[in-house]
Amino acid sequence: MKHGNVRKIKKELLSNNWYTLNKYTFDYKKEDGSWETQEREAYDRGNGAVILLYNSTKRKVVLTRQFRMPTYVNGNEDGMMVEACAGILEKGNAEETIKMEVEEETGYKIEKVKKVFESYMSPGSVTEILHFFIGEYEARMRVSEGGGAADETENIEVLEMNFENALAMVTNGEIKDAKTIMLLQWAQLNGLFN
Repeated sequence: MKHGNVRKIKKELLSNNWYTLNKYTFDYKKEDGSWETQEREAYDRGNGAVILLYNSTKRKVVLTRQFRMPTYVNGNEDGMMVEACAGILEKGNAEETIKMEVEEETGYKIEKVKKVFESYMSPGSVTEILHFFIGEYEARMRVSEGGGAADETENIEVLEMNFENALAMVTNGEIKDAKTIMLLQWAQLNGLFN
């Protein structure tokens, strides 16, 4: 982690409860050449992967609905969020992680996925890079009801809907999850259903 405009990095652990919160104190070189001391906190929850499951013949997508406490405490009345299937990387492998998450959360066992892009999701405070995938599903791939891993206290509802309905849910505010919006817009811009 070397950059000519950053020096004297001091890292202080603030919390290691669920994930890791560190405070960084460092010198940053400004455009005029002078140095200033800055402090930032960075939340490290690991990197993740997300996928838009789609069926091109039926023009449908599979999304999930689950309770998200951070949204509840910030004004989401029931705390429920409609999202694309996602998870934290296991052993650093985005493709294998997302296939596993798809089966756990949605009950579909898919073999082929395609990475379409990656993104820092909240670069001002969170270290996470999210790997974005698409994957085609068919009814025959359904091996269970899904719903999430019991040991992870997940209570996930699986939603299959028309792609146009999902886009409309972004417009009317029913879908407010950034990663899901990004994948649905990617699908629209790239003609996934054309």
